Amino acid sequence: MGNKKILIADDDEGIVDAVTMILEVMGYDVEFTYDGGAVIDAVKNKPDLIMLDIWMSGHDGRDICRQLKNDPQYKEIPILMISASRDIRQSALDAGANDFMEKPFEMDSLLNRVEILLD
Repeated sequence: MGNKKILIADDDEGIVDAVTMILEVMGYDVEFTYDGGAVIDAVKNKPDLIMLDIWMSGHDGRDICRQLKNDPQYKEIPILMISASRDIRQSALDAGANDFMEKPFEMDSLLNRVEILLD
């Protein structure tokens, strides 16, 4: 699999811990931030995939997504947006997200999406 790098940006430590553990077991290198304001800095490490929560400590993940997708340096990085809100799938996709998952999600579904987005 060649150790792909995944950046998780979510302010829910439980989700970050669980997802990090599963992804690392599957052979991925994982970086994470709990702070929406730190995402742009964290992206400078050029992850192969970004998992981005929509509501994070005063930051809207959709704005962060738009910013990344408008930057030629980062626009090719796939973004999987996640949220506990049910009816914002379309706004996440409109912001440029490559995919959307609703919390809570099954780890198998997550791994499937990650593999598809990294393919």
